Amino acid sequence: MTASVESEVTAYAPGSLVAARGREWVVLPESTPDFVIARPLNGDGELTAGFFPEEVVKASFPDPTGDPAELGDYADAALLRTALRIGFRGSAGPFRSLASIAVEPRAYQLVPLLLALRMDPVRLLIADDVGIGKTIESALIAKELLEQGSANGLTVLCSPALAEQWAAELRDKFALPAVTVLPSTVVRLENRRPKDRTFFEHYPVTVVSTDFIKSDARRALFLEQAPNLVIVDEAHTCVGSGVRARRLRHELLKLLAERESRHLILVTATPHSGHEDAFRQLVGVLKPHLAAVDFRDPRSRTELARHFVQRRRHDIRRFLDERTAFPGRREFLDEPYPLQADYLRLTRQVLGYARESVRTSDGGHAYRTRWWSALGLLRSVASSPAAAAATLRNRGGGAEVMTEREAEALGRATVLDETEDEPAEGADAAPAAADELLGAAQRERLTTFADAFDELRGPRKDKKLDVLIKQLKGLYADGYDTIVFCRYIPTANYLKEELVKAFRSKATVDAVTGELPPEERVARIASLTEAEGRRILVATDCLSEGVNLQDGFQAVVHYDLAWNPTRHEQREGRVDRFGQTRNIVKAVTLYGVDNGIDGIVLDVLLRKSRKIRDTTGVSVPVPERSGEVLDALFKGLLLRDGGDQLPLDLDFVDVGEPFNEAARALHAEWDKAAVAERRWRDSAERESRQVTKYAHSGLDLGEIETEVTAVRAALGSGEDVVSFTRLALSALGADVVNVGDDTFTADLTNLPGGVRQALGVSAAGDVKPVTFRPHPPVKPGERALVRTDPAVTGLARYVLDAALDRKLPKEERPARRTGVVYTTSVPLRTLLLLVRYRFHVSMPDRSRPNTTVKTLVAEDAQVIAYRGGERLPGAEAAALLAAGADGNVMPEVIEQNMDWAIRTIASLKPELDELGAEFADELQEAHRRVRKLAGAYVRGLGVTFQPHADVLGAYVYLPGGTR
Repeated sequence: MTASVESEVTAYAPGSLVAARGREWVVLPESTPDFVIARPLNGDGELTAGFFPEEVVKASFPDPTGDPAELGDYADAALLRTALRIGFRGSAGPFRSLASIAVEPRAYQLVPLLLALRMDPVRLLIADDVGIGKTIESALIAKELLEQGSANGLTVLCSPALAEQWAAELRDKFALPAVTVLPSTVVRLENRRPKDRTFFEHYPVTVVSTDFIKSDARRALFLEQAPNLVIVDEAHTCVGSGVRARRLRHELLKLLAERESRHLILVTATPHSGHEDAFRQLVGVLKPHLAAVDFRDPRSRTELARHFVQRRRHDIRRFLDERTAFPGRREFLDEPYPLQADYLRLTRQVLGYARESVRTSDGGHAYRTRWWSALGLLRSVASSPAAAAATLRNRGGGAEVMTEREAEALGRATVLDETEDEPAEGADAAPAAADELLGAAQRERLTTFADAFDELRGPRKDKKLDVLIKQLKGLYADGYDTIVFCRYIPTANYLKEELVKAFRSKATVDAVTGELPPEERVARIASLTEAEGRRILVATDCLSEGVNLQDGFQAVVHYDLAWNPTRHEQREGRVDRFGQTRNIVKAVTLYGVDNGIDGIVLDVLLRKSRKIRDTTGVSVPVPERSGEVLDALFKGLLLRDGGDQLPLDLDFVDVGEPFNEAARALHAEWDKAAVAERRWRDSAERESRQVTKYAHSGLDLGEIETEVTAVRAALGSGEDVVSFTRLALSALGADVVNVGDDTFTADLTNLPGGVRQALGVSAAGDVKPVTFRPHPPVKPGERALVRTDPAVTGLARYVLDAALDRKLPKEERPARRTGVVYTTSVPLRTLLLLVRYRFHVSMPDRSRPNTTVKTLVAEDAQVIAYRGGERLPGAEAAALLAAGADGNVMPEVIEQNMDWAIRTIASLKPELDELGAEFADELQEAHRRVRKLAGAYVRGLGVTFQPHADVLGAYVYLPGGTR
């Protein structure tokens, strides 16, 4: 670098080069005539500094000199270029965020981003299938809006169980400093807040419990201070009727949406849960007129498509020319179990009590309350002896006072597994008291039942547990780590205790239930995932939604059938999702052949759901009147005569007053059930036809491919990062050993001190070998092979800085700025230049008041080649980076050709600057193309080249073989 001192202090344009404090800097737009803000030339924004004008002098970037110290071999150009791209943190292209995230989005995951960038403000419903990556898609949009200045902060609204997972994703993959706002954290966060700043100013990225913030006491302050970008996870839980929590959430969303400038992103895998009215409420939050449109009308569907994206796996398994590695298939096994004689006898006695409880009520409210109580009791008996005993002991305390509507809503939510609401806190507890006060004789009878169930614990008397252990041993033998889902906390604790005995040292067993706070659930899962050997996790449905478990598990066992097939899909979706390494995910369903319940649920709901999915290719929730299916079936179970027999077939007979009317209506209920089933299939077929519209026909695939190609060319792919890290470490003297697919360990002991410091390890002395893995999260002490990992970033910057420092020994510089190579890849002498360009990117700024335009300094690297005085097409120039050497080059040939290259560079300087202006025009057009529907935003866009081009490397390719 050469520097010349100006005769007087001058203002420095953003993007210009200056020298200060012994190094070179790039001036940033925040600078003023009185104070210069700049970041190091190597792109490290964390070292941004401020200078007084008298400290700073203008600087110019030195061209390659041809000095022998700069000479390298044929691989140096590719290594240097990759180091430059990985070091970028501010792309000049239309996607500002992609240079600073620790994940490489799949091509299909850019579709919601493209939709979002065509809106101002963004109002979008992302309803992709379970396991496709909705978190990444929505966080990617948020990161882009924050980077480009359209958002002043971010709040994610979600359930408390998912808060830490969201925060970790935002921190680890998107470099967003997220904090969780929960009842357990808000006081500590508030105490740390400076008094002159609001909560959301001091914490610009928050993950907030929806139920914590929705109350009247907190909602007003949140609405006043919340940032102008909000993501709502599991948005289907914020619409619907009948449950007060859903109504309050819906009110919160509507109030958030009233501020027209607010960006609002709704995320759910079940956008309508079988209820069209609920779906209309959801899209009506985004744009009120969408709630009333006719979705059968093509024009209305086109309007909805601007705000709604929904893909199934078969839509994106192969998207453009990219194949996404979802598991190849889900393998189902329905495994029956019989009840041991004592268990069967006791279950029949409890069924008799349940029938008696329902029949002896006098109808009305008491009847429905006892109806749900009886079904809850039967569910716990079918679950485990532990759950049965807990429920029976909890039934003597009297009924909670509630209205008939509240009793009905609670019964449906807790007994029928309705999934319009996420599993609430305590939903996995054993059913509590729901009967009127019991007399002493009845209380004693229930206690006797409970004591008898206590005697049935263990695989010898509990055949369901025995079958589970056999299934788990089979999965163990096949190399599967398994999650066992059950309905109740007592069952989960019982299974953990018994499975620890059964597997002893062969597998690590743990349990996660709703009685644990969310942070403890996360910690247990993390500890189990890191355990050596096979793993078994027992979980209630507190983990059935939103939690990512594909890294540690490959199989699911449904120990307790859910009474809603959507819940089964959610459970299996914890492991059957993007990132799962097993080609086949296994799902085992246990069902009782003689308990009178499981066969009904399995045949009527679960198997039909699978068949519909196999036939139509989509999974849809049970439709709106699906409760009629189970109502009809269980009336046949509870209201029929038959003593203590447990029917597998349902017959309907006169059962006496006050239930004669119910019995007479039962055949009509069956007719309703048949109608509901037809509606279910019709809904699935409609979904399979509509999915193309929202998958997304509003975008031209050619446009998407153009933008994806441009992004990856500018920033490098994940494969580039893996290859670069391995090659650079090896070239610097590390002992690199492959341990798996794209995973390797590196012994850093012999690396130069500067390299070790860049990698974040001690600059002297022995250090432990470091393992590099392709994706976060990684274990403590390991490194992720992503561009934003500090070790990868540090290595890239070291390689670039070392190439520019001719004073360093040769062995400490893995890449060189010049080279001459013989290769059969060229017909004539060809000059390849690695050129860095800087640009000003101007865009509308809605994140700060009284500011209309935000100017950013961005960089881009170009590979430019000349042959016979003509510039080669970009693709042909880039292909030369992979050209191999086909012969040795004599020193005099090197010297002669490098002299020619240096003279040629000097003559090309004006053309290289002209190309910079052309590249700026192309980038500006890319910005406008991406945002073409956001008219006001497009009018504020501009990209201009900041002279001059920096020639980082010059490489001469000579035709022919060995010389």
